[in-house]
Amino acid sequence: MSDTQTLKQTPLHDVHAALGARMIDFGGWHMPVQYGPILDEVTCVRNACGLFDLGHMGRYHVVGPDAIRMVDTVATNFCAKIPVGSIRYSLFCLENGNPIDDVLLYREERDVFIVVNAGNRERDLEHLRKHAEGFDCEVIDESEDLDMIALQGQNSVAILEQITEGCDVGAIKYYKFDYGTVCGIEGVRISRTGYTGEDGFEIYFPPTESERVWNKLLEVGAPHGLKPIGLGARDTLRLEAGMALYGHEIDDNHNPVEAGLGFGISFKEEKGDYLGRAALEEIKANPKQTLIGITTEGKRVPRQGYKLFRGDTEVGYLVSGSVSPTIGTNIGTAYVLLGNEEVGTELEMDIRGKRQACLVAPQPFFSRTRK
Repeated sequence: MSDTQTLKQTPLHDVHAALGARMIDFGGWHMPVQYGPILDEVTCVRNACGLFDLGHMGRYHVVGPDAIRMVDTVATNFCAKIPVGSIRYSLFCLENGNPIDDVLLYREERDVFIVVNAGNRERDLEHLRKHAEGFDCEVIDESEDLDMIALQGQNSVAILEQITEGCDVGAIKYYKFDYGTVCGIEGVRISRTGYTGEDGFEIYFPPTESERVWNKLLEVGAPHGLKPIGLGARDTLRLEAGMALYGHEIDDNHNPVEAGLGFGISFKEEKGDYLGRAALEEIKANPKQTLIGITTEGKRVPRQGYKLFRGDTEVGYLVSGSVSPTIGTNIGTAYVLLGNEEVGTELEMDIRGKRQACLVAPQPFFSRTRK
């Protein structure tokens, strides 16, 4: 059996292959990294619309009388205060305050739907079920029962509304969700979030319908410039938009406070204790480093692991980097010691003993007003 055959596949795997996508191993999944030039795909999403296969991500449903209370013992955001029908960014942290994942919490009337990163699916599920013990609730893994597709770009409303009934997709506010009939499939969850900095939606439906929904979206979206988009462009898009990626800006060794993710952490007294709270409070009071953006016009693109210097002093290291077609230069994120984060500060990144000048830049590198 080949290595490719041992990788997990989404319900759309064969569709990607038929479209000529270049496939790679992404966290144990055989996923499309690109269908064409990555920078062209980035530009397509920024100027028109892109279609993403997110079937590799985890989808869990915490149900039962204690569902919300249980989630509030493991999630950093205040689940009980999320309005019904709304979504919030949150994290699952260890006792030391470092996250095992960053997630989205969908607040239902008494239950919580949670979307997690593909590479952390098994660990997150085990984590949730372990901490659900003693609570009157159940953690249901719906990852194999629900597929997930994202539509991202300025034309996303015009495209999705053509195949949706019973729901005004344009009326769904940013970080809200609703239900509708999509391609004749009733009860489809439709959320308006996204990981690109653009307007857009995620839709959830049975995997038996995946090819039909995907192909229909490409069909009705063609006049609006819709194209399938791979993981390579998605990484550049999220970096331009200043969104963290687990394994880069945050991981088991990087806490969310120093990563600038305080909007996903609640320190309100009424939330009560949760895993990692004490450590996060200590880090907030005494941070040692901070996450910054950098730009560099040199030939070499910033990459994870490159060291940063200010004069002869090593002050930090890069965690992400890419060429940005949207702003026309190289961009990256890095951790630096406090005192080196002021926008405009001149630094140098070290690439195998050679230095390249870079500047501390404001984040996000790109933003667009969303509804």
